[in-house]
Amino acid sequence: MTTAAATHLVIADDHPLFRDALRQAVAGVVASAKIDEAGSFEELTALLDQDSEVDLVLLDLSMPGISGFSGLIYLRAQFPAIPVVIVSASDDGGTIRQSLDFGASGFIPKRFGVDTLRDAITKVLGGDVWVPADTDLSSATDPELVRLRDRLVTLTPQQVRVLMMLSEGLLNKQIAYELGVSEATIKAHVSAILQKLGVESRTQAVIAAAKISGGQWRQSAPPQP
Repeated sequence: MTTAAATHLVIADDHPLFRDALRQAVAGVVASAKIDEAGSFEELTALLDQDSEVDLVLLDLSMPGISGFSGLIYLRAQFPAIPVVIVSASDDGGTIRQSLDFGASGFIPKRFGVDTLRDAITKVLGGDVWVPADTDLSSATDPELVRLRDRLVTLTPQQVRVLMMLSEGLLNKQIAYELGVSEATIKAHVSAILQKLGVESRTQAVIAAAKISGGQWRQSAPPQP
């Protein structure tokens, strides 16, 4: 971990008031920290593309550009060296356990006060994993969801982005335009996604992605290419 003077954090949440609360919590731990803010997933990835020397990302599970665990899966694939802590209002045991399974370094429920936020941030910056003390991580996990989770984490960062856009109902040509690549490249990504997830259609891929997030992964009826 870097020295306090060089500590760099990014707060990714679409609620300005909560970003301010997190900023105050971080300042109470590392007064000299550099803190960037992002109100959407697009802003977050733009920040990290410009400067990936980040010690911690505090990520909301639900913000513009992501839903469910899609943002976390993308960050762990694209920026594996950056610790990510989920800060979310959805704080049931299953959501917390899956966040850790997908590579989060901790989970902070939004209902907690500033003192708890500071304690959690201190622990994570020190290299520990932090979850609420009353979290039950021992409950059995559906074997089907475990298999699906293991398949999702094999997707490349670009394939995760494509799956996110499929979930929004975008056509191949629309995805190609958004990502600045050819339609043929998107078709190849879609084929790889179907193979990795073990499904036969775009619709099944979107349903599978939503299933792992308990329905939180945004679902639209994806049109066929």
